Amino acid sequence: MKAAHLFVYGTLRRRAGSAMHPLLARHAAFVGEASYQGVMYKVGRYPGVVPSRNSSDQVRGEVYRLRQPALVLPQLDRYEQCRPDLPERAEYIRERQAVRLRNGKRLTAWVYLYNRPVERLPRVPSGDFLKAARR
Repeated sequence: MKAAHLFVYGTLRRRAGSAMHPLLARHAAFVGEASYQGVMYKVGRYPGVVPSRNSSDQVRGEVYRLRQPALVLPQLDRYEQCRPDLPERAEYIRERQAVRLRNGKRLTAWVYLYNRPVERLPRVPSGDFLKAARR
């Protein structure tokens, strides 16, 4: 698998304090802050994001260039409860999506999208997990 980009918006962000972030620090290069056109929900102590057709729905996050996607993505899939073999049972699915870097450049990155109903979940209006977690 070639080098790939990954957009993270929740517990994998640098300042979130997750035990999994060191995996990214070792096997990926930070590209920059970015946004994704989606809606964020509070699932529990972590967020879930679903795509949106509304351009004003923006999720804040970070993009990383994975040096060894074949090594890192299976570990992240387990962390995110993503099951590529059984997506209907997975809490998250990993899909390539368009994201926008802070400088305006667009690129395609892997994004973990929430794969369960969101109707009863509270929305995170800011689209920024770190900002919402401080409250």
